[in-house]
Amino acid sequence: MISGGTANALSGVMTSMLAWIPDDRPRERLAARGPANLSDTELLAILLGSGGRGQNVVELAGSVLARLGDLRGMADAAEAELRAQEGIGPARAAVIAAALELGRRAAGTRPQRGQRLACATDVWCHYRARLATSAVEEFWVLALDARHRLLFESCVARGSLTGVEVHPREVFRPLIRASAAAVLFCHNHPSGDPTPSRQDIDLTRRLRDVGVLVGINVLDHVVVAAEGFTSLAERGW
Repeated sequence: MISGGTANALSGVMTSMLAWIPDDRPRERLAARGPANLSDTELLAILLGSGGRGQNVVELAGSVLARLGDLRGMADAAEAELRAQEGIGPARAAVIAAALELGRRAAGTRPQRGQRLACATDVWCHYRARLATSAVEEFWVLALDARHRLLFESCVARGSLTGVEVHPREVFRPLIRASAAAVLFCHNHPSGDPTPSRQDIDLTRRLRDVGVLVGINVLDHVVVAAEGFTSLAERGW
């Protein structure tokens, strides 16, 4: 018969041992420490819920992240690629895709018609989640009224990993139709570096010149990337 003291001692040993088990109960750790103190692997483990094929849930999450490169690689992966990962399947892939999309929406909501956009920081706040992790370059037009309130937003061109072809006529046709008084341009760099290229600067000058001709003020061209953003207006370009 085990005495009360011995039972308490065994319970303490078991508790200590459980603390070193690899799966380490990520849900309990989230409740105790908060999500900010958990690793990417532990957060993904919570989404997966359970392990499989000889792996606990944390080991499974770690192997998925390792195969995809890192959290950025998982965010860039198509849902079909997620489903193809061993231990994921359609249901878990859907959970991961939904969680990533919620994160993007929380990081940057779409600007609403009538909302004032005053500077490059406003553009970054709204477009970083949508564009910073995009696999191809996208060129967006934000049409504004005389008080710099949003009339509409539109992606006028999508390109490749390293560039996008933009025609001034495609850019200004909808702006003229909407009687826009001003415009902000925004595009992304999938490389992660927001430094404008020579092509970016030349394009901005051409668009600015067309804006002068048609009476639409080009306020800025903002380059968005994973590492931050660059305002060509603030740089004097």
